[in-house]
Amino acid sequence: MGNELKFVREQARLSGHELARIPDWAPSKISRYEGGQRTPSELDVAVFLTSCGVKRTELERLLELAREADATYWVRPHSQELPDQLRSLMIQESSASAIRSYEPLVVPGLLQTEGYARAVFQWMGKLDADTVETLVNARISRQSLLRRRMPPKCTFYIHERALRSVLGGKQVMHEQMLFLGFSASLPHCSIRVIPESSGHYAMTGSFKVLDYAAFPPAAYAETYTAGLFVEEPRDVATYCEILEKLDRDALNGRQSVEWLAELASGFDRAEEHQNDVSRAEVV
Repeated sequence: MGNELKFVREQARLSGHELARIPDWAPSKISRYEGGQRTPSELDVAVFLTSCGVKRTELERLLELAREADATYWVRPHSQELPDQLRSLMIQESSASAIRSYEPLVVPGLLQTEGYARAVFQWMGKLDADTVETLVNARISRQSLLRRRMPPKCTFYIHERALRSVLGGKQVMHEQMLFLGFSASLPHCSIRVIPESSGHYAMTGSFKVLDYAAFPPAAYAETYTAGLFVEEPRDVATYCEILEKLDRDALNGRQSVEWLAELASGFDRAEEHQNDVSRAEVV
């Protein structure tokens, strides 16, 4: 909510002091709302937005967000444009001090190569070429998070099934495995492979827990059509318990890197074999 309000004010080319004078508020009130230290009421959001000259359609969208502000679950539906839930996730990731995630079916978005990401969105279907490229670009842009000066500490638990499932072809998978190995070499990034033999973890949906320096942790779970933000402490604790189990059963960092390197070689050999077969068929 705070990030949305700040964005609206900046689009209106108003400073915090200038905006505060319109409804006769203290400038500190604007600062607390935008910084997330205080949750604005629906009425205050309406006053804030009206003072910024927001159009009616945008006013209604942000008022709906204000009505959800006290809820401990935020559901964000997907759409064929850059969805609100993705914008919200990017904001949450950028402000987190640590991110722990689990993926049972695909490589985590923060670690996907461009070719792999494109294959994921094309597989989903019902997306035209322009929408696919918009989503691919957004996904690659998110990865700048891992390259900034003070990135969050990231731990990625990835199920073996996700790494063996071929998306985009053997060459795309070879490049993806090499990129995972490179990412694991970053000091703030840990990749842990969950072997198929570890149990029924593949039945657990993808999720991540985000830790913050100044706020309680939150969890984010994604489905095919929507993303769910969870802030209720008891529910976040449930996700943390699953992460503890994953940590016990996953390969350690060194073992995971060796496993990824072997899998990358396997995809490379399979691609070379396929090319040989194709050339033989032509002859």
